Amino acid sequence: MQFSENWLRTMVDPSMTSDELAHLLTMSGLEVEEVEPVAPPFNNVVVAEIREINKHPDADRLNVCQVDVGTGALLNIVCGAPNVRVGMKVPCAMAGAVLPPGADGKPFEIKVGKLRGVESQGMLCSARELKLSEDHGGLMDLPVDAPVGQNFRDYYELNDLKFTIKLTPNKADCLSVLGVAREVSALTGTALHVPEVQAMPVSLDEKLPVKISAPDLCGRFSGRVIRGVNARAATPEWMKQRIERSGQRSVSVLVDISNYVMLELGRPTHVFDLDKIHGGLDVRWGKAGESLKLLNGNTVAVDEWVGVIADEREIESLAGIMGGDSTAVSLDTQNIYLEAAFWWPQAIQGRARRYNFSTDAAHRFERGVDFATTVEHIERISALIVEICGGSAQVKLGPVDDHIVNLPQRAAVKMRTARAVKVIGVPLTDAQIADIFARLGLTFTQQAGEFLVTPPSYRFDIEIEEDLIEEVARVYGFENIPALPPVAASAMRIAPENQRSLFTLRRQIADQDYQEVLNYSFVEEAWEADFAGNAQAVRLLNPIASQMSVMRSSLIASLVANTRYNLNRKLNRVRIFEIGAVYLPDAGVQDGPLSVAGYHQPKRLAALAYGPVAEEQWGQATRNVDFFDVKADLEVLFAPKVLRFVKHEHVALHPGRSARIECEAQVIGFIGELHPRLQQKYDLPLAPVVFEVEVAALQSVAVPLYQEISKFQAVTRDLALVVKQEISVQDLLDVFAAQAEASEACKIMQAVVLFDEYRGKGLESDEKSLAFRFSLQDTQSTLQDDKVDAAMAAFVDAASAKFAAKLR
Repeated sequence: MQFSENWLRTMVDPSMTSDELAHLLTMSGLEVEEVEPVAPPFNNVVVAEIREINKHPDADRLNVCQVDVGTGALLNIVCGAPNVRVGMKVPCAMAGAVLPPGADGKPFEIKVGKLRGVESQGMLCSARELKLSEDHGGLMDLPVDAPVGQNFRDYYELNDLKFTIKLTPNKADCLSVLGVAREVSALTGTALHVPEVQAMPVSLDEKLPVKISAPDLCGRFSGRVIRGVNARAATPEWMKQRIERSGQRSVSVLVDISNYVMLELGRPTHVFDLDKIHGGLDVRWGKAGESLKLLNGNTVAVDEWVGVIADEREIESLAGIMGGDSTAVSLDTQNIYLEAAFWWPQAIQGRARRYNFSTDAAHRFERGVDFATTVEHIERISALIVEICGGSAQVKLGPVDDHIVNLPQRAAVKMRTARAVKVIGVPLTDAQIADIFARLGLTFTQQAGEFLVTPPSYRFDIEIEEDLIEEVARVYGFENIPALPPVAASAMRIAPENQRSLFTLRRQIADQDYQEVLNYSFVEEAWEADFAGNAQAVRLLNPIASQMSVMRSSLIASLVANTRYNLNRKLNRVRIFEIGAVYLPDAGVQDGPLSVAGYHQPKRLAALAYGPVAEEQWGQATRNVDFFDVKADLEVLFAPKVLRFVKHEHVALHPGRSARIECEAQVIGFIGELHPRLQQKYDLPLAPVVFEVEVAALQSVAVPLYQEISKFQAVTRDLALVVKQEISVQDLLDVFAAQAEASEACKIMQAVVLFDEYRGKGLESDEKSLAFRFSLQDTQSTLQDDKVDAAMAAFVDAASAKFAAKLR
């Protein structure tokens, strides 16, 4: 909401500076985002009148003007503006004036000088040169009654400020200058001067037939026929200034008057060209298949969800949103139908957004507009039309036709003084609260410690006791409420030892040289198909962009997009991770504090490594990251837990270079190189290595337990086994681990690692040799050869029994 401070002070003029007024509004809940002057600083510019014009003797496009600036002597000024004329009133910068900076950023000083040999003693100004607008079509043409010699800043009220306030959705009553004035009056106790509204004399008997077919759409519809208007009349400068300083532009006199009253009183109205309406009007819900060309040039389709105003042939307006092009007023309009209505907020909400635009009317009506003053506002607009567009002799007014069918019922809201004191934390009395309600214009009845308040017709935000407590707190002053520490028992809770926090996980993976990224949970539908094989993604009803239409079920796609972004900026080494939620349909999930029925939202950790395994350096040969580098990073994250990597195919990963990840007999994620098909599709020169795991599995850790450290020397033995090529290393490791658990002789095994793989000469074509190194140790005694040999023989027997392995 933007408005002129001078306009506001015509309704309420508290004894405070502009800064104090801005602070007062902000502390009452009307946050002042910006206060800026309506014009940049300049001086020595006055209202002048051109008395005489002669052609420049040495330039075809220049004129030599004799200009009266109210000093008693005419100034000689050279001017090249195309619209200069004798008798014209213009702003004139006299010698010594300093104008706003130009393109070079430096202030422009006016000096006496010669232009093509003719002395010029000042400059006649356009609006652009004074930085009042971008109009540079010629000199700024002032009204004929502008007083010659008056300081232009004073005449044009340029020492004014524009206030921009940020309103919360519940403060729709402040979407007008009158609404803000009411607040200032209540906060300061200054008298409020409401614009006078008087019933205009009726000179016509004519009424336009109106039918309200949808009481749930329109509760009240008021209208008036007006004939003989002069639509070509000029909008008065005072009105144009106030409109422009409220962030709108002047269009035409009829539109400007309607917009002015909306900004002044808060009610959007609509002006129809009466001669373009066929028969009467019907206020109803739309019908499937109907369409309407709007004032903005768009043609929209309507249905039963959208309210319309229609005549006997076609739709003429989107109810409460925007008028139609077919009945729009023009400069040739002579007869109009003026409409002011109360539209139910729930009947307007979401309709404008459906068509991907917003209007001032929809913004107000969907929050709630005063339903009791439609007639008064029609009278206000009628008076301005008569005053500006022809006078009472020419303009003929019909009676106001007021249809009331379904208005809100204002139920009284109870507020207890004790409850307000408890919530606000200030010992307020009944008298103080009664004074606050009276200043706010709230009608109430009072008993000891209790108030029954009836909300006024312009307030749609007072429904429960807490709403009234908020009003009391706002007017009392949030800054007057003492800042006291909370009086409550508090206890430090010990974090469980078997859980790692997300902060710890982020720090640990960052220690592995990964950088965190944050991405939207909304992704492209194609990403879900490519990276998750998900054809039934959770679709958004109202996506913020067409390429963000579904909820992600995997984090990998976003990491690939981040990688492409970095590669396009010449970064050839990328190591990134993200911790975030994914969204999976699950009928078993019920509504809860942190859950939504039908959707499982687990957190996952995903990481991607691309390019060289390390930054380029002299001490290490450059090589690209591979599956085993990222696998090692993952094992460090999970340590001391032991992970199993089982060959597995994933839609987004290379068929021969991917695996599922298992921990404690549970599948917790996957790891692998990106599929060559996706590498080519997403234009990646190299294949990145990625993994995605369940955060819950990472957070869960075992509580450390004491284990005795052996004082005896460990023994290492190497074992080379020949097996078929389809036998994986993990299969043999599983056999060794199972044997160590089952056999008493094998419990001395502390660790086993693969240190060599051989294929070739001496082996069959379908065979390979795997060499393992066993670490053996006993905590109670020094190992003897016979005990070690027995354990190693048991391991060989187990591998032979399971996979027909042979000692090499």
